[in-house]
Amino acid sequence: MPTDDLPETFHVTTDEQLRAVSNLTRHRIMAVLRFEPATITQIAERVGLAKGSSSYHVRLLERAGLVKVVRTRKVRGVTERYYAMAARAIALPDPGEGGPDVLMRHAVADLEASPADRERHVRMAHLRLTEEQFAELGARLQALADEYRERSDPSLPDASFVFALFHPTPREQAEGDAK
Repeated sequence: MPTDDLPETFHVTTDEQLRAVSNLTRHRIMAVLRFEPATITQIAERVGLAKGSSSYHVRLLERAGLVKVVRTRKVRGVTERYYAMAARAIALPDPGEGGPDVLMRHAVADLEASPADRERHVRMAHLRLTEEQFAELGARLQALADEYRERSDPSLPDASFVFALFHPTPREQAEGDAK
């Protein structure tokens, strides 16, 4: 299924959907389906799961509307289903004050699990920006991510680009909370 047919964004709005994307295994399954459809067997091989576990997690994602069957074919009397993402991107709700940011937790878990011998770029910069500069930087990072997503070639190995631009808790408030 060409990705041109996919809606741009799937907005996570229900508790069932949030539980589905909050699981690291299901996050990794969605990463497999990011660029091309795959069967349960293919997903299991790529994620390193048993077929039964892979099937269970895919069913939960399908029930939540995050993945869907895009093609079927008969193989020795058995119907083989190919699953794909329901949209190009998943938009998560704001976790709210003090809530866990699911996306960043998954990104850190993926980074920690990535091969140490492969090239990677991890940086943290503390900036002092006007609100206008803050908004401009956020828009530029989003545009850069969108540009490279459009240029992605499914035949190449995955690379993840994660960014978080935020205002940290003010020092005075953090010190007051620690008391």
